[in-house]
Amino acid sequence: MNIHEYQAKAILREFGAPVARGIAAFTPEEAEAAAGKLGGIAFVAKAQIHAGGRGKGTFKELPAGAKGGVRVAKTPAEVKASAAEMLGHTLVTVQTGPAGKQVNRLYVEEGAAIEKEFYLSMLVDRATVRVAFVVSTEGGMDIEAVAHSAPEKIHTFSVDPAVGIEPFHGRKVAQALGLSGACAKQAVALVESLYAAFTKTDMSLLEINPLVATKDGRLICLDAKVSFDSNALFRHPEVAQLRDESEEDEKEIEASRHDLSYIALDGTIGCMVNGAGLAMATMDIIKLYGRAPANFLDVGGGATKEKVTAAFKIITADPNVEGILVNIFGGIMRCDVIAEGVIAAVRQVGLSVPLVVRLAGTNVEEGKKIIRESGLNVIPADDLDDAAQKIVAAVKKEAA
Repeated sequence: MNIHEYQAKAILREFGAPVARGIAAFTPEEAEAAAGKLGGIAFVAKAQIHAGGRGKGTFKELPAGAKGGVRVAKTPAEVKASAAEMLGHTLVTVQTGPAGKQVNRLYVEEGAAIEKEFYLSMLVDRATVRVAFVVSTEGGMDIEAVAHSAPEKIHTFSVDPAVGIEPFHGRKVAQALGLSGACAKQAVALVESLYAAFTKTDMSLLEINPLVATKDGRLICLDAKVSFDSNALFRHPEVAQLRDESEEDEKEIEASRHDLSYIALDGTIGCMVNGAGLAMATMDIIKLYGRAPANFLDVGGGATKEKVTAAFKIITADPNVEGILVNIFGGIMRCDVIAEGVIAAVRQVGLSVPLVVRLAGTNVEEGKKIIRESGLNVIPADDLDDAAQKIVAAVKKEAA
C-alpha cells in the first residue's frame, strides 16, 4: 500500500527523522492559509499523487511549458495561485503514463536553503533476506539513470536482523555521502530513526530523494515515498486508514474486497488463474502468441463460487478486454467450483467477448460437464498451450 508524501513525513517525524515543516491543503484557500501559518520567505507547493517525477510533470489542462507539480513560491498569495492551477487538474509524469492522475491535495512546505542533495532508500532485499540501504551522492535524480550511467556512485549494504541497526551503519552512510562534522553525526541518528520507522511499521520501501544538507549544516528529508507490506496492515490499523482509494485502480480496489490478487495491465486478454506461478506462465504464453494480458488475477487455492464470480465481473469491467482465458489447475481448488462460478458470472453480466476455459485436476470432468451443459458459448481447451492459441485466435477473428 502506498501513501502520500505528507503522510509519509508525518510517520518519519514520529520516529525522530528530520523533516521540514509542512501542512496538507485541499483548496487554494487552505494552501494560502498554510503558507501564512508556516511563515518564512519561501514555500514549496507539492502536488500529492502516488507517482514520482512530479516536478518535471505537466498538467493536461495547462499550456505547454507550464510549471510542474512542485512549485516554489515567495508569498502565501503565490502559493494560492499555484494551488488553483494544480488542484483538480491532471498531472502527467513519467510514472503516471499518458492518462496522468488528478491532483486532489497539496502539501505546502517551508523552503530550505539547499547546499547538497543526496539519495537514500531502504527496501527488503530478498537476496539477503534483510533490510537494505541504498545511498548515493546523486540526489534529486532518477536512481535508475544513475545506476545506468554511474553505478559506482551507488552504495548498498544490508542490516543483520539478529544485530539490528548500529552506529557503524550510520557512519557507512556518512562516508558514502561524503559527510563530515555535524552532518556525519546527524547521519547516524537519521539512519537509526529510519530503520525504526521501516521495521516497526512493516514498510516494504522507503525512498528519500532528495535527502539534503542545508547551508546551515542540517540534514533534512526533503521528500519521502513509502510503501507498506499489505499483508501486514492488520497489525497497523492506523496505517491502513491512510489509504487513498482515489489513487488506485477501481478494479484493484474491488478485488481487494474479495481477497483477490489482481493487478491491472495494458493488454487485451483477461486472465483468471489460480496460483501466482501459473498466472505468470499464462501471461507469458499469451505474450508468446502475439497478444498481451489485460491483468494478473490469482483467485487463490481456496476460492468459492462467489469469489470466482466476483473475479469474472472484475475482468469483464475492463473495457480493454477483448477475450478471456480461464486457466485452472485444481489441487486444493476444485474445477467444478470454478465452472459454477464462471457460469454464474456469465449469466449475471453477460458475455460479449470470446471465453476460453482450461480445467485440469480435482473434479475436472465434473467441471467440464458443467460448462458443456451450460449452453453458453465457451471454448474448451485441453492444456495451457492449446488455451493460449485458442484465445488469441478467437480475439483476432472477432477483430477481423
